[in-house]
Amino acid sequence: MPRVLITNDDGYLAPGIRALAPAIAELGYDVLVVAPLLDESGVGSARAGMVGRPIRTVSDEENGVTYVGIEGTPAGAVTLAVLGAFGPVPDLVLSGINRGLNIGDSIFHSGTVAAALTASGYGTSAVAVSIDSEDPRHWPTAAAVAAEALGWVESEPAGTVLTINVPDRPLDQLAGVRHASLAPLKRSRLIGTTGPGGEPMIALEPPRPNPIPGTDEALLAEGFVTVTPIVGIREVADDDAATALAKRLTR
Repeated sequence: MPRVLITNDDGYLAPGIRALAPAIAELGYDVLVVAPLLDESGVGSARAGMVGRPIRTVSDEENGVTYVGIEGTPAGAVTLAVLGAFGPVPDLVLSGINRGLNIGDSIFHSGTVAAALTASGYGTSAVAVSIDSEDPRHWPTAAAVAAEALGWVESEPAGTVLTINVPDRPLDQLAGVRHASLAPLKRSRLIGTTGPGGEPMIALEPPRPNPIPGTDEALLAEGFVTVTPIVGIREVADDDAATALAKRLTR
């Protein structure tokens, strides 16, 4: 069976990764778990401070699975694994289960999604899975969805990436599975405000009404599992900018 790296951005002790790893191992996959020591939510693809120095690690075992915590980020965990720092290179990467949704254009900042995109950059297919609750009750539902998604990307072209959001409800109460477009950043619940002492801060508003139909925001609210294929940084096949800059520099 393929070797699967499981990582997250909530930390190697987080309940989401502790629910996900044994569920995948029970299917016969060769599971490697490497994740941040601490909560690294919102770090995106950062690997700050991880290049050129030894990385501190700790580990423990639970339900027959060994969990390795690193002093670093989710993207850093993927980088270490795909470069062979933890033995055989993983064939697939599974990131999650993230506590809380990851929807819209703001997934650019998600450590969970960035881990999957980092894998893709090395030619490894990956799935990022999040659950729609800050205090989830139905981890097994998200784990079951993740397992099926992993089986699907296994047969897809190398570097395929899915970001998936799962309602926090029993498996038999899901409304179904739908392809979802990303809600635009203008739908973000983040606002700029000030703290008690007048300091600038970013705050989270309650969900806004009337989400755009067909987006991950709208479909998730209706009880659907949302599936969105994504790609990382890609160049645009257009040399107009270089031509224009060359002209400006030589005029």
